[in-house]
Amino acid sequence: MGFEIMAPLMFLGLVGFLLLGYPVAFSLAANGLLFMLIGINQGFFEFSLMQALPDRVFGIMSNSVLLAIPFFTFMGLILERSGMAEELLDTLGQLFGPVRGGLAYSVIFVGALLAATTGVVAASVIAMGLISLPIMLRYGYDTRLASGVIAASGTLAQIIPPSLVLIVLADQLGTSVGDMYKGAMLPSLVLAVLYVSYVFVVTMVKPEAAPALPLDARTLHGMALLRKAMVSLVPPLVLIFLVLGTIFLGIATPTEGGAMGAAGALILAVAKRRLTVDLLKQAMDSTAKLTSFVVFILIGSTVFSLVFRGVDGDLWVEGLLTALPGGEVGFLIVVNILVFLLAFFLDFFEIAFIIVPLLAPVAQKLGIDLIWFGILLGINMQTSFMHPPFGFALFYLRSVAPKEVKTSQIYWGAIPFVIVQIIMVVIVLAFPGLVLEDKAVNSDAPVEIQLEGLDGGYNTQ
Repeated sequence: MGFEIMAPLMFLGLVGFLLLGYPVAFSLAANGLLFMLIGINQGFFEFSLMQALPDRVFGIMSNSVLLAIPFFTFMGLILERSGMAEELLDTLGQLFGPVRGGLAYSVIFVGALLAATTGVVAASVIAMGLISLPIMLRYGYDTRLASGVIAASGTLAQIIPPSLVLIVLADQLGTSVGDMYKGAMLPSLVLAVLYVSYVFVVTMVKPEAAPALPLDARTLHGMALLRKAMVSLVPPLVLIFLVLGTIFLGIATPTEGGAMGAAGALILAVAKRRLTVDLLKQAMDSTAKLTSFVVFILIGSTVFSLVFRGVDGDLWVEGLLTALPGGEVGFLIVVNILVFLLAFFLDFFEIAFIIVPLLAPVAQKLGIDLIWFGILLGINMQTSFMHPPFGFALFYLRSVAPKEVKTSQIYWGAIPFVIVQIIMVVIVLAFPGLVLEDKAVNSDAPVEIQLEGLDGGYNTQ
């Protein structure tokens, strides 16, 4: 076996493990160890390189930035059961009710607010699917439009800070989470506006697909409605300031902001008398499972990347991508097509831990801003939640949708919003200022350390 084919064989071996259905974390580690043994046997790999592995694993476990993941997950799960989403959807549904498509607009608005307070897609989709979908169907909404707008609005939690995806991307790209959050704000708002625009076009072309709320369903009017709307908006706005406001003002790091958000969610649940021992146990169990999942994938990807670099896999990938016609533009086009296609089969964590580490060095060598590159990938990876038939947002919605809603209707409803997300990718490619103009770094912001790079070292932000 020649040394020059070790890297492509190793990559194909990983694909084979994944196609066989093995868990991603174990596939990454097993593939790395298998090719380490092959490399040692063939004289292509020095076992002494594996001495770096314990230090890398320790670096993962001591990375304080990754603490933000359990904090934001726990916050989202508590908020899902605190009644905040239910109250927001009810109030804003009444507020937008007289307008054609009003319920759809309220779902998008609430989806954006939930995204800015929870950062968890599952919590947003399940909450809105349970509360809004039956109401929208009851008042004559097209099933495909109703299911599509709920699933798409829930996925805003992937790109609107404090997104878990942006934390992972920042870690894999070796950039600041705070800068990633700042860069994502404007593109995420533009994406929400595009969702609203699509619903508006549907109401113009096919008014019966999204009728206005009938008069007898509008229980609040005038000042009473406005007062309730103001009261309902206070808790999420306070939480948004606790999390994002403190981060952007330089008062707190993302990890500290996540801790304050989790504490705020608990206080809100207590205030609404929704906090129980069972609720707390469920939230802690789910948080522990997701956090363990992320850490195990990180450890597996560390084993894979160490061996992959040992067989010059990074140089092989760099040679492939830098040789593409069109230079930087060609690289970006191919990468976005690749990520979009992989999103049919892999979820965002798997893409972030397997593909992004291979792309980041090439992007850096081509002079591409890594914050902008991360936001671009984040928006593209958002389609992984919406791709039929494996999109997780579609699975979440299917689990809570009424029985009369067919799975095929949920899939067809998602497709227009996948197209909208692709349009957003093109917009960010064409207008990088959407990200870069919002990337001012506050010199007074807290210093973030110990973001582990692919080489096992630490980057200081």
